[in-house]
Amino acid sequence: MKFAPLYDPSVRKPGPKPFQVDLHKVFAVGLVLWVIALIVVLVMMYMGYKNMHSALVITISGVVIGICLLIWEFFDRWDYRRLGADS
Repeated sequence: MKFAPLYDPSVRKPGPKPFQVDLHKVFAVGLVLWVIALIVVLVMMYMGYKNMHSALVITISGVVIGICLLIWEFFDRWDYRRLGADS
């Protein structure tokens, strides 16, 4: 085991370059899954299941967060694409 990189940063290997990813697809898939879960919870509530209010709050929160992430990705897309363009 070599300890030189721990106390001498100049002998460290350079870090890897950022990898370009498309977060739009990731966030969209997550949002679709949360919407499906919300539909399931609403159907279960309609069928008469009790105590589904916490599940309803959780799924609505997932949908809202997914929408916020898609909005964030739309406006900040240029920043991480610029970082990943060098790779």
